[in-house]
Amino acid sequence: MESQMPDPSISPSEAGGLSIRSTRVTDFEQITTLANLPLYRAGTLRLPYQSLEQTRQWLESHGTGTLSIVAEIDGQIVGVAGLQRFEGRRLHAADLGIGVHDKFTGQGIGKALLGALIDAADNWLNIRRIELTVFADNAPAIRLYEKFGFETEGLLKAYAFREGRFADALAMARVVM
Repeated sequence: MESQMPDPSISPSEAGGLSIRSTRVTDFEQITTLANLPLYRAGTLRLPYQSLEQTRQWLESHGTGTLSIVAEIDGQIVGVAGLQRFEGRRLHAADLGIGVHDKFTGQGIGKALLGALIDAADNWLNIRRIELTVFADNAPAIRLYEKFGFETEGLLKAYAFREGRFADALAMARVVM
């Protein structure tokens, strides 16, 4: 499969006042606010009421195998994304996570974050396989992943308990050799 690059008309680092940068431990308050938003949280495995301390510890725990970025507009963090590289015989692969502020969905922020991570994976980290799980009812996210070359590899039934019931998820991956 050929590498599918992001739309060149939208720069991942500057898209309509949007800037992409590496996370900082000092971002813990804004990231906690994001993580506790209802729609943001519904797309993740996070529990309600994530604490500032949990987020700070998560940011401090990032090692050399983690690439973690944020999207900002006028100093406000409106999205978070990252790649966690696997080790050993899976060094060519990474797990992807991404989330966008409830009030900023559908504005190209996810596209910019995903484009930046794929650029880093392809051109700087030599990551050939990017894996993710996405709730099966999250059609906008699935469409975005497909635009970047992700394919569904399987259905994970009753993957997680969310909002009082079990929810299915898709296992998706982008493989470039």
